[in-house]
Amino acid sequence: MSKQLIVIGGGAAGIFCAVNAARRAPGLKVLVLEKTGKLLSKVRVSGGGRCNVTHACWDIGEMARRYPRGGHFVRKAFHRWFTTDTIDWFKERGVELKTEEDGRMFPVTDDSQTIIDCLMKEVNRYGVEIWMHAEVVEVRAAGAGDGGDGFRLVLKDGRELEADYVCVACGGYPKSEMFEWIRKLGHTVEEPVPSLFTFNMPGDPITKLMGVSVPEAQVKIVGSKLSEKGPLLITHWGMSGPVVLRLSAWGARELAGGGYTFGIQVNWLPEFTELTARERLQELRYERAGQMVGGKNPFGLPQRLWEYFLMTAGIGEGVRWADLPSKEQNKLVSLLCAGSYAVQGKTTFKEEFVTAGGVRLSEVDPSSFQSRKAQGLLFAGETLDVDGITGGFNFQHAWTSGWVAADTVVEMVG
Repeated sequence: MSKQLIVIGGGAAGIFCAVNAARRAPGLKVLVLEKTGKLLSKVRVSGGGRCNVTHACWDIGEMARRYPRGGHFVRKAFHRWFTTDTIDWFKERGVELKTEEDGRMFPVTDDSQTIIDCLMKEVNRYGVEIWMHAEVVEVRAAGAGDGGDGFRLVLKDGRELEADYVCVACGGYPKSEMFEWIRKLGHTVEEPVPSLFTFNMPGDPITKLMGVSVPEAQVKIVGSKLSEKGPLLITHWGMSGPVVLRLSAWGARELAGGGYTFGIQVNWLPEFTELTARERLQELRYERAGQMVGGKNPFGLPQRLWEYFLMTAGIGEGVRWADLPSKEQNKLVSLLCAGSYAVQGKTTFKEEFVTAGGVRLSEVDPSSFQSRKAQGLLFAGETLDVDGITGGFNFQHAWTSGWVAADTVVEMVG
């Protein structure tokens, strides 16, 4: 009798596990159960529809530091499957990746459909079976009453299935109750909370500048050690951009604990401190004495943003640099280097939802992704308490965990 692997979840990690197991163990039957009507939905929307496949980082230790949760775990796993392996895997199947200035890697087509087509071609080539709208509500180790070894799965519609191996790759959930059947298998689940979200600032006048961005700003969470630098985008609901998303990842649990109500401090000129910015403005009073302060700004900021800061500081349109009052100058310095903003809430995007939390890592072997509680039970992707910052790190974990889990099954099949 042929053995069967059932993969729960049709996302990046699940599909990658399924196709690699089917390819390398020809006698193995592989079935993917996807509870929704969509496969690879995060792949499709990632990177604005281009799919941020991985990150151009060639040092395992450096890569591991990009994971707010699970850094030590992925460091071990990356010795089995790393960025270079991902690049080679797709290249062997005709998909070339390119590296952008910030290190993110995309298919040269700039189209996520290229990645989806590549993976689905493997699904068809190796006979991976896929059931859609197949939600699992129970997985239990098959005992004597079930007829022997392996696992028995129960679907929401009442159907029951048997499997020799089960890989749980069903992503993260906003509600921990969804992990209940994993708990019944003897596993501990770290409470899932959102990661990679934007900051809401309802009523703040800066939101009127929606669409304005700066290439580098420093953002600090008031009352904590959390601080990041990077591109910042003003939106109609608050602030976004890589710097905000990275902060939300590192502070996922802390910010959730405070009900997503907190203060941030923004330095729009991270190369300056308040002291050096004040000194620079003093110099400008002489260098541009007869020019209007509201003219071309000296810091390379978007003009709309500069004008907003002048207005907020009470500096009128007709004020010349030589006539800039000290009180207004000091207020301008504070706005530029230590602007205070109140955050009340977050915005997450359903399709790109990333979860901090999941199956406790001490209960999973990072060299095999197999449960330490039940042989033949494996975990991959976001179901584990692993999450990375934005930039391709979550997908790299998906490919690594999917491949290692598949390799473990192949070894067990023999």
